[in-house]
Amino acid sequence: MVKAVACGSRTLDLSRPRIMGVLNVTPDSFSDGGQLYRDGRVDTDALLVRAEQMLAEGADIMDVGGESTRPGAAAVSEAEELDRVVTAVEALAQHCDTIISVDSSTPSVMRESARCGAGLLNDVRGFQRPQALQAAAESGLALCVTHMQGEPDTMQTAPTYSDMLQDISHFLSRRLADASSVGIDLDRVIIDPGFGFGKTAEQNFELLARLEVLCNQDQPVLVGLSRKSMISTVLDRPPQQRMVASVALALIAVERGARIVRVHDVAATFDALSMWQTTRHALSQSEPS
Repeated sequence: MVKAVACGSRTLDLSRPRIMGVLNVTPDSFSDGGQLYRDGRVDTDALLVRAEQMLAEGADIMDVGGESTRPGAAAVSEAEELDRVVTAVEALAQHCDTIISVDSSTPSVMRESARCGAGLLNDVRGFQRPQALQAAAESGLALCVTHMQGEPDTMQTAPTYSDMLQDISHFLSRRLADASSVGIDLDRVIIDPGFGFGKTAEQNFELLARLEVLCNQDQPVLVGLSRKSMISTVLDRPPQQRMVASVALALIAVERGARIVRVHDVAATFDALSMWQTTRHALSQSEPS
C-alpha cells in the first residue's frame, strides 16, 4: 500500500486518515452551490475565509470544483470552468499553505491548475476524456481516479452491474494500466469507488459494506460520502441536515480502510476521526507484544 503521495511540491502522508475539504465554486452544486460563487464570478474573499476555516478545523487538502457533478447536473463550458477553477486555485495558492486538489475532467483545466499551484487532480470521470490522461501525465501531479457509470445527467437512470464490486475493480484496474502506459507513476495515484456516481442508494450501501476489498489493494482509497442522497433514503433530511450521518459514514469508510475522506463538515469529521485514532492507539498499546 502506498504510504505517502507526492502532490506537487508537497507530500500527503497517509500514515493516518486525511480530510479533504470541499470548495465548490459553482452556482448549482447540490449542497453548497452559490456560497462561493455570486453574481457570475468566484467570490475570492468568501473562498479564502472558508478555506482558512477548514484548515483551522483540521482539513489536509482543499478540493476545488468548478462544475457541478450532482445527479442531473448540466455541463458548463470549458471557458467558464477554466475561469472559475483558475481564479480559485490562484487565490488559494497565494494565501493558503495546503495541498490544492482540482475536481475536473477537462484537460485544459488540469494543465492551467497545475501551472497555478494545484497538487492533485481529482477526476470523477476517471480521466477518460480525450487527452485527460496525457494532461495528467504532463502535470507530474498526484491523481485521483474515480469510478462513474455514465455521465452526471444520466448516471442515476437505473444503474446496473453484473457484479458491482468486481465491475468497479476492473474499471479502476484498467484505468491504472492506462495511466501507467502514458508514464504515470502509480505511487502518485489514488482511487475512488465513486459513491453516488451511477449507483443506487442500495448499491452505495453495499459498496460501503464491502469497501475493504478495494482498500486491501495497492492504491490508497478516497471516498466522498458527505451529505449524499443515499442518506436521505434512510433519514428524510435535506443536505444541510446530514452532518451527523455523513460523519458516521466517513468513520465506517475509514474503519474499512479508506485513507482520505472528502467532506463538507470538516470540524465534526476531524473530531470523530481523532476519537477513532485515539481508541485504535489505546487498543494497540494494550495488546500483548
